Formats: sequence, C-alpha cells, structure tokens
Amino acid sequence: MLKRERLTRLFTDLVCSLYTLLFVYAALSKLLDYKTFMLQLGQSPMLSAFANWISWLVPSLEIVIALLLFIPRFKLTALFAAYILMSMFTAYIYILLNYSSFVPCSCGGILDSLTWSQHMAFNLAFALLAVIAILAYPYHNSMKLRNYAASI
Repeated sequence: MLKRERLTRLFTDLVCSLYTLLFVYAALSKLLDYKTFMLQLGQSPMLSAFANWISWLVPSLEIVIALLLFIPRFKLTALFAAYILMSMFTAYIYILLNYSSFVPCSCGGILDSLTWSQHMAFNLAFALLAVIAILAYPYHNSMKLRNYAASI
C-alpha cells in the first residue's frame, strides 16, 4: 500500500473513531438522563411538538451511525450520515442562538459545560473532519488510481 493511501486510511479511521466516541457518549448521556433530555426537548421552541419521537430517534441514530462507522462496507455512507447529523445539530444551534429567546441545551455530559460559541466551534470542527475524511476516503483514491491507469 502506498504511503499516502496508508495515511488517508489512518486519518479516515481516526475520524470514524472520534465520531464513534462522540456519538456513543452523546447517545448514552441522553438515554441515561432521559427525563432531562425529554424535558429540554419539550422546552425547545422548534422541537417541542416532536419531543417524544426525537428523544428516541436522535440517540438511536447516533448509535446506528457509530456502529456503521466500523463496518467497511458502510463506512463511507456512515461518514456522510455523521456529517449530515452534525450539520443538523449545528444548524439547530445556530437557529436557536439567532432566532429564539430561549436556548435549552439537551447535549448531555461534558458538552453541557461548553459555551454556545465553543459548541458551535466543536460541531463545525467535527463537520469539517467528516468532509475531509469523505474526500480522503481510501476507496476514492484507489478508484482514481484505477481510472487513471485504465485511461493510459
């Protein structure tokens, strides 16, 4: 394996591991303190009508994505899903901060201690990591090499 392919695979695996840690931690925090999570969702001006099903859907999605990140066949799809979910969380925070008078935090655990600016930076950094991992995904590199070799 080429050195670059090894590095991109290592980077992709690192990003997948970071997302797995983040999503499993966040899901478990929400589920272990489910009543608080449900209460905070119910206080959200945007989500209160959907709090019941969102309170199960979000942790479930986080766990499913975390599992899929370690199945080679689904790794790229899971990276896209992680990026989309992180982007949705980021958009939700942005909308609440800029268009709502009340901003409940239903993040759980250590993330509760972040300021909103830190939380936005954290989310944006993770979204950027997912984009870079998707673009650097080893499958893409090997397909480009095959296509290039076939065209010669």
